[in-house]
Amino acid sequence: MLTTYSKSVIPIIEAAYEDLTNVEKSIADYFINNVSDDDLSSRSVSQRLFVSEASLSRFSKKLGFSGYRQFLFEYKGSKKTDKNLDILTKQVLNSYQKVLEKTYHLIDNGQMIRLANMLDEYERVYVYGIGSSSVVAREFKLRFMRLGLDVDYLAEAHSIRMNITRVNEKSLVIGISVSGRTQEVVEGLRDAKDKGAKTVMISANKVYEYRDYYDELVLIGGLKNLAVSDKISPQVPALIVIDVLYTHYLNYNNDNKKEKLKMTLEHVEYEIEE
Repeated sequence: MLTTYSKSVIPIIEAAYEDLTNVEKSIADYFINNVSDDDLSSRSVSQRLFVSEASLSRFSKKLGFSGYRQFLFEYKGSKKTDKNLDILTKQVLNSYQKVLEKTYHLIDNGQMIRLANMLDEYERVYVYGIGSSSVVAREFKLRFMRLGLDVDYLAEAHSIRMNITRVNEKSLVIGISVSGRTQEVVEGLRDAKDKGAKTVMISANKVYEYRDYYDELVLIGGLKNLAVSDKISPQVPALIVIDVLYTHYLNYNNDNKKEKLKMTLEHVEYEIEE
């Protein structure tokens, strides 16, 4: 049975969280963690949180809504159904469901198409990822290399710094950092952009101080406020986005890429279904 996901504003709140004032963060925390059916009118919420109604309006506008009324309309979601599972299983499955819901909301279909086309526009693609993000960087290389893309991944600070000698205006450089603040990745994108390369950041946060370092920001769902966030890899949302991008890329110039994929799989003794 295909699950239908409803739009949620929680990922938007989380992505903008670091840029909020202390008062706005208190409002954000309330809506992120709210599980009751309390009156959510601006008067009631302002009294409950000891903030002004104007603060609710500014908070909503900072998230991209026209005002608190539109924010509240989008915030009110559908009721969740339950199933006879133990609490630990429920926590894990619910966390994965929330990750998918966050991805569903944050994914920009136009951006995916744009990036898929961009991959063919540049002579060489470099993917930077440190620590657990290196797993995603490596997966990116393996997935897209099957389709004939000239791609390399770099997973150590020294390698990223040295790679600047290979980067030029014909390069596409993709950085993966869940926090958006991994120094080696951020500096790698900055240096690549200075060399004229096209740069993309994949992150769960909008870090405005680094906004000039990348041409595209691909937002992924973070694991904040999940019951078992320490049990789920923080790279899961990034891997989902890579799968979406891969699907679009495979669809772009379809025949040529499917032929390359078939050839690759034949060489590694896999069978591909027609």
